[in-house]
Amino acid sequence: MSISTASKALNNTGRMGDETRERVKRAAAEIGFRPNALAKGLLSNRTFTIGLLTNDTYGRFTLPVMAGITEALVDHGVSVFLCTIEDDPALGKVHVDALLDKHVDGIIASGKRIDRRLPVDLSNLPVPVVYAFTEGTPESVTFCADDFQGATLAVEWLQGLGRRRIAHVTGPDSFVSVRERVRAYRDLAGDDLPVLYGMWSEAWGHQAVAQLWSMPGPRPDAIFCGNDQIARAVIDALRERGVRVPEDVSVVGFDNWEIVAAQTRPPLTTVDMNLKALGREAGLTVLALAEGRSIEPGIRTLPCELIVRQSCGGNPDR
Repeated sequence: MSISTASKALNNTGRMGDETRERVKRAAAEIGFRPNALAKGLLSNRTFTIGLLTNDTYGRFTLPVMAGITEALVDHGVSVFLCTIEDDPALGKVHVDALLDKHVDGIIASGKRIDRRLPVDLSNLPVPVVYAFTEGTPESVTFCADDFQGATLAVEWLQGLGRRRIAHVTGPDSFVSVRERVRAYRDLAGDDLPVLYGMWSEAWGHQAVAQLWSMPGPRPDAIFCGNDQIARAVIDALRERGVRVPEDVSVVGFDNWEIVAAQTRPPLTTVDMNLKALGREAGLTVLALAEGRSIEPGIRTLPCELIVRQSCGGNPDR
């Protein structure tokens, strides 16, 4: 058959019988034929590659985001280059220049928090840029988790269990995510108990329980924590005081960092920010922009999900 017919069969284009298309693909597999990606890119003016920039070198947030991006793009024949830039503007520029030299079709920027930009200027690049779990430019498309909605899920769940003295132990109030979660907590739980701000650490979880148990008046019957590390330490500190979880105090975390949440004893009920889904949306969006489709700029917040484990106990419908 002609070269053009074989090409159409391998690229799933053109009109031909299914049997013919399958025969071509089968023959290509038998001889180990691989299309020339460089030639394909020259013809389409695309390289079918995307760059992912992040300063989250630990990977706590970027790895699930990247998993979602890869999942979204693999069926479109698009590969992802991961570049970690730490908090170094010079290193960031090196990686951006390298990605542009490779003629990537677009760049996705991701980070450690939603209210800080990466330490590199991504405006006015010749390729589309999408932001996921980091602050974007005003004219960009930015994806982030809905912290207010996620905190609402947690507090409503605790209230559904009959808990009425719900304390909130969280991270630094300089984080937008912290302020959004506190706002949701206050809307539902009121002002009877103080919000305890501290560090994103297990050490702070232990200190917070000591503070709560030294305060006058009735003690909390539930504690909503700003992340899973704090929550795990809160559970340990309660156990050290002879307080049973979940019988005496219910505990809910935030992040669904499974290496922490699933190994906590008892396993931790927590809010999942659905970062993989966030990555999928970012991947599909940068692909659409690379293909020339028009996308309205702005911030897209994706809903969180409550993952119920044993640290709450009971049935919210009882």
